[in-house]
Amino acid sequence: MPIPLRWKLTLLACGKYGCGKGMAKSMYIIAGLGNPTKEYDKTRHNVGFAVIDQLADRYGIDVSERKHRAFCGKGVIEGQKVLLVKPQTFMNLSGESLRSAMDYYKALPEKLIVIYDDISLPPGQLRIRLKGSAGGHNGIKNIIAHLGTQEFPRIKVGVGEKPPRMDLKDYVLSRFSKGEQELMEEAFREAAQAVAMMISDGADRAMNHFNTKKKAEE
Repeated sequence: MPIPLRWKLTLLACGKYGCGKGMAKSMYIIAGLGNPTKEYDKTRHNVGFAVIDQLADRYGIDVSERKHRAFCGKGVIEGQKVLLVKPQTFMNLSGESLRSAMDYYKALPEKLIVIYDDISLPPGQLRIRLKGSAGGHNGIKNIIAHLGTQEFPRIKVGVGEKPPRMDLKDYVLSRFSKGEQELMEEAFREAAQAVAMMISDGADRAMNHFNTKKKAEE
């Protein structure tokens, strides 16, 4: 998928003039996907929200401002300015919220990190990618549609494979068992660490560390 013209223009502007206040060089947008309201709290589909909560607690960031159809909070992670985002559009319209935030801050896709659930990974396993298709995830599909590119970093958080004969929607909107919840709490902490490493040391190092961690432990 080609890079949209507006991203190219921002890249050229940053390269020629430097990125000023609010430009991509000074702001990461960290988005955790999920569904709003208490009805969906702590469901498999809302693991992105849980990771944002971890980051907010760890770095003292208040994620309560209503802006860009999301709960947002500005702060600093590993010396870099960040905006934490929990879209309130419901999962399938996540792209509307993130497009608004990225346009406002003139952020490039490479400065966006999206955190979301993945049913192809065992509960608690992380997988970092720099780009890729939606893989059947409607939230990511909507983000790709609104940004016009698949090339943005993401952290997938494993929530386990759907049981046979169970409806996919029912599964991702279900909650974790007690045993799974313990694994997930560790995963939320590790995903927050992965975000910090991506910002401080680069995505490649974070991929080498977290993508192989579970394999090494098995």
